[in-house]
Amino acid sequence: MVRILYVEDELSLAMIVTDSLEEQGYKVTHKVNGREAIIAFNHHKPDIVVLDVMMPLMDGFAVAEEIRKTDSQVPILFLTALTQTEDVVHGFKLGANDYVRKPFKIEELIVRIEALVKRNVQPPAARTYQIGSYVLDTLKSTLTLHNMEEKLSFREGELLRRLYEQKDQVVPRDEIIRAYWNEDNYFTGRSLDVFISRIRKYLSKDERIKITNIRGVGYMLTIA
Repeated sequence: MVRILYVEDELSLAMIVTDSLEEQGYKVTHKVNGREAIIAFNHHKPDIVVLDVMMPLMDGFAVAEEIRKTDSQVPILFLTALTQTEDVVHGFKLGANDYVRKPFKIEELIVRIEALVKRNVQPPAARTYQIGSYVLDTLKSTLTLHNMEEKLSFREGELLRRLYEQKDQVVPRDEIIRAYWNEDNYFTGRSLDVFISRIRKYLSKDERIKITNIRGVGYMLTIA
């Protein structure tokens, strides 16, 4: 049975969502604030975390950041009325896997949860990758060069892993967006370029590594 940690301070909404998820066979642990959420996460080790953002004591962004300090793999889905681009970007930079805007239909939420759970139970990829002079650790979300460790966001680490696994091949932009952002319209074009630029900066001390933008198509990582 898939275990969901659901954090929502609006009790009437929480009751509807909890009942709907339990009818689908999920085991739901509901908490009303961020501090309770962290305690429950450490105690129950859920399969997926569904987080409201605006909550008392500790907001959803802070909860996600705390979870990612110890667990880079558990899927995190934000449920929130915050729809500004900067809020969405901030959530994904903290390691969110998906972002559903309020008001939402319960059917959409269930489909998104199912997709995240299915993706997360696939056979795990290798933990570490030697990328030129760097070592990428996908569990810790770190990039290390000569004992100097750089902390990556969850998506930065996953994007770099994908580019390396398909090195010397063009990875289409659409493929990246579908894999990591569920075709969210906020993450097309310029926003994705920002992530690529950040990864290039992390890798800049090894001049053999190049990430080339194939205009209108995607990106290709090469190591000379």
